[in-house]
Amino acid sequence: MEAHRLQDFTEIDKLRLQLLNNSKDATSFHHLEAEVCPSSRDILNRIEDIILGIVTSLSQDEAPVLKLPNRSSWANISFDSTVGLQMNSGHSVTALRSDSPSSVNKFAQVLKILSVIYRLVQSNTYATKRDIYYNNTQLFGSQATVDSIVDDISCMLRAPRRSLHVLATSKGLISGDLCYMEEDGMRIDCRSSSAAVPVSSNIAGIRNIVSSAKFIIIVEKDATFQRLMDDDFCTKLPPCVIITGKGVPDMNSRLMVRKLWDTLHVPIFALVDSDPHGIEIMCIYKYGSMAMSFEAHSLTVPSVMWLGLLPSDLQRLQVPSDVLIPLTKNDEKKLSSLLQRPYLTDQPDWQKEMEVMQRTKVKAEIQSLAAISPDFLTNIYLPNKLRYGGWV
Repeated sequence: MEAHRLQDFTEIDKLRLQLLNNSKDATSFHHLEAEVCPSSRDILNRIEDIILGIVTSLSQDEAPVLKLPNRSSWANISFDSTVGLQMNSGHSVTALRSDSPSSVNKFAQVLKILSVIYRLVQSNTYATKRDIYYNNTQLFGSQATVDSIVDDISCMLRAPRRSLHVLATSKGLISGDLCYMEEDGMRIDCRSSSAAVPVSSNIAGIRNIVSSAKFIIIVEKDATFQRLMDDDFCTKLPPCVIITGKGVPDMNSRLMVRKLWDTLHVPIFALVDSDPHGIEIMCIYKYGSMAMSFEAHSLTVPSVMWLGLLPSDLQRLQVPSDVLIPLTKNDEKKLSSLLQRPYLTDQPDWQKEMEVMQRTKVKAEIQSLAAISPDFLTNIYLPNKLRYGGWV
């Protein structure tokens, strides 16, 4: 019975072989990742160089200036189909002048966080971004300010955030055929059908991954993820893993997906709403984001495939019109923007699907499939998609 069930999903095995043939070998992936993980001594030296520059300026009666890479301009970004969106080496910078009323506050904020990072790395201790914010709430004003500056510093020092000893609380969940060990030695078992496991806040420390999963599904929204859990989805099909970043993914969810790809090398599918927002979230997992393009080598998984909900599925399955939602002006603007992204030329099938959405001017949530039948998603839609290769 088990063998027969696995034989029904041979399209997934074919996809895995194709992905392995198209990708670079695992050693090159690890080599790339190692290039962006400087040692603690390197981090300390880079911070000391920045402080030395400030002291030198002061000694010469000049106003110190900090130069932060510009992470919000497409002009600084290039696209590589094997990596995704990555920051150009000759990127533009934003100058923070200590004598300018418009930037002096951010100048002080950057220096404060640099000093915190220096102490953390030097003492080999860790702190969360929340800890840093509460270290001086009056200076920072908001958690979002700390989050942005930590990423600015990570980019400026050419080091992933985990190398700065700054952690972020994870919001993602994971479940399925997966066991692993945390850095502190705790064994994590994701095979429970009743409760999902929070994604680790220290992905780099995960080791001894054990899994028989044939594929992984990235689920856009928590509500859909919980529905798959309630329906025991992972026990009805070949062994698999499901993971959600609960909307726009946090870095730990993205790092976890990349970790699983590097370790298991099995197909990874995205299950997102048939709307511009869902498509963009899928693109973040696959190709990365402009803001985090400097860390693309350890965050992106270009092998991600679009499983659903496809715009063409809405017509093919005759989803009832009363659950379809008209695109708003903002949706149309977002869709046009997505179609102009550099990676879409590499995905003609994705372009066709987005053009269907553009032409029909409607969107739909994954939950809209319940209008066909309550269990349509888990018992019919996903099994058939996976059985017959219904992805793009």
